[in-house]
Amino acid sequence: MNPTRRTVLLAGATAAMVPALPALQAHPAEAAEAAGAAGAAGATPRAASLQPYASYWYPDSLPSGTPGPGITWRSLKSWRAAEDTDLAFNASTVPLAPRFTPAPANATARDGQARIQSLVSFGPTSGNPSQGSATADYYALTHWAYIDELVFWGGSSGEGLILAPNAPIVDAAHRHGVRVLGNIFLPPAAYGGQLRWTRDLVQKDAAGRYPLAARLVEVAAAYGFDGWFVNAETGGGDSALGAAMLGFLRELRALAAARGQRVTWYDAMTVNGTVSWQGGLTSQNEPFFLAADDMFVDFRWTASRLASSGQRAERLGRSRYALWAGVDVESNGWNSTVNWDAIVPAQSPDVVSLGFYRPEWTRNHLPADGRAPVDFHAADDRFWTGRSADPSRPDTADPWRAPAVVVADRSTVTSVPFASVFNTGHGLRWYEEGRVTSAAPWNHLGLQDRLPSRRWAVHTSGGSGVRPAVNFDFADAWRGGSSVLLAGELDAPVVLDVYATRLPVGVDGVHAVVELTDRIDEGAVKVELAVATAEPSTPGATPPYRYFPVNSVNTWHTTTVQLTGLTGADTIQALGVRLTPAAGSGSGPVPVRWRLGGIAVRTAPAQTPAAPTGFRITAASDGELRLAWNPAPGGVRHYTLHRLLPDGTRRFLGATCQRAYFLGGLQREQGERAARFELRAVGELYTSSDPVTVTRPW
Repeated sequence: MNPTRRTVLLAGATAAMVPALPALQAHPAEAAEAAGAAGAAGATPRAASLQPYASYWYPDSLPSGTPGPGITWRSLKSWRAAEDTDLAFNASTVPLAPRFTPAPANATARDGQARIQSLVSFGPTSGNPSQGSATADYYALTHWAYIDELVFWGGSSGEGLILAPNAPIVDAAHRHGVRVLGNIFLPPAAYGGQLRWTRDLVQKDAAGRYPLAARLVEVAAAYGFDGWFVNAETGGGDSALGAAMLGFLRELRALAAARGQRVTWYDAMTVNGTVSWQGGLTSQNEPFFLAADDMFVDFRWTASRLASSGQRAERLGRSRYALWAGVDVESNGWNSTVNWDAIVPAQSPDVVSLGFYRPEWTRNHLPADGRAPVDFHAADDRFWTGRSADPSRPDTADPWRAPAVVVADRSTVTSVPFASVFNTGHGLRWYEEGRVTSAAPWNHLGLQDRLPSRRWAVHTSGGSGVRPAVNFDFADAWRGGSSVLLAGELDAPVVLDVYATRLPVGVDGVHAVVELTDRIDEGAVKVELAVATAEPSTPGATPPYRYFPVNSVNTWHTTTVQLTGLTGADTIQALGVRLTPAAGSGSGPVPVRWRLGGIAVRTAPAQTPAAPTGFRITAASDGELRLAWNPAPGGVRHYTLHRLLPDGTRRFLGATCQRAYFLGGLQREQGERAARFELRAVGELYTSSDPVTVTRPW
């Protein structure tokens, strides 16, 4: 790749490069209990606004002059968790879920070889709301099944160089078993990089330790993410600086490993302290690779360099798949020219792993008036699944070798109770039991469900074999912001794979129950729940389903299915739905529009969560509130917040997995002396606790 072009790409996500997000208007918040307590103790809010943002720092010394509008300069060396008044709004609470690999969706998707690291800029370095925002126009990543690690990409010389990912992204990733790394970006001098910031990062204390290595591990632990991506691109160093960086990296990794965190090194600085992108594993970057968990290989790689790099890694006793070969998709997405056979050859084992740089192109390349959620997901499916739109039937002529074609998908659906309402983490409205309770668009990835890993595997039998279209749809939903819509003309049964699972239901599934919420919008079809207790016979084949009738009608309806007759089985391995054109509907194809709004699996009656306690206002200013509460005991998926209006109706304001909340843009309703807010705990099966309330006089 042209060096100038490459430097521009890796100069960091500055505020100017990423469209600004609008201010939050009474939408979901993320928080941790510690900061709620700090607010209750009288922490002083910022004068201008209580709005929390994702955190970013310089290593130690700050730039000269004054920061630009909306930018706060902070020193990581001075950071302390107890003094971080926004920690509550940035700390993840969802643990990293274990996941498994089902039988591959196709014959070319491999397990145990190449993995995928994805470098994504979700928003600007500064002014990136902690809790989502009042727009559906957002990179709502859903194809977690193919990703091992996500890097929260960003940083700029004028704002900050060290970025901690905000909680919604970490919560969504963890729910799908994906680790999230914060980003350390030391930019080239051409983009404002100063060598003193590199020296600040690797400074030693009197005991010969690296204090910022310990501080970085503390930040990741406090914020609940999984480690750091280290990208040192400021030139002008010497061998002493190279040695200091190596010592720093070794200590960072040792401290990180003790906390279950990981470290990725970016192929830029060499052992002599200068910046020289190698495009492979060489003697110049080998010590850094050995000091880290893995390395992102610069875009200058060639087929021969990757082949020799993989071999070199194995001679060192490391996996060749600990090398991520950088694939730049920022400008052209699936139209990018990539030598796929150098990384993931079709006819021989994978050479190294894949590192996607800026796959949020799937959103950014769309015209401003064409960024509706359905348009974004169509583009994102094209990127991750491929041109066929079905991972079980990949298009072998597609020049874009989509991840679904080469990497086996993973799933985290391994325990009961399990439920999903197919919420993608953004929407045009908010729905509760099929009713709109907020007409405002929103995004908040922390509310995203565990989503189907294969989108979308559709099996046809008989008839014309024409595949109906399947996608997430935002025109209607049972809960949250989206549902699954299947639309097309059917002249024979079709089976939609919904989830690959490992759900323990007891021998014979005697007490197992599946609840399916669906709706027929158009057409006469018979709907059946599909349950498999074994894997399919070959990759891409239909699982050996048993079918149970579902009472589907033209309104949202929940059917409870008793899984009797699972003889000898104790684990559900796949869930799906079969749609069959109804007899007597005519001799030709039947136009069908069918929605799936929710699915739940349980082996015991659904429990209602206990209510949270201590619901309180911790700070207030000009139509903005910071709220906190004590967690409800037992299993809680998230908390919902509503406003009780003077006419007795409730308006949805947002939801969070944490135990605090930010509200902005509040206005007095006519005849209202005080605003009243209701908080509920929501369980894994979407049952809600009794409300607790707090009021704010006007």
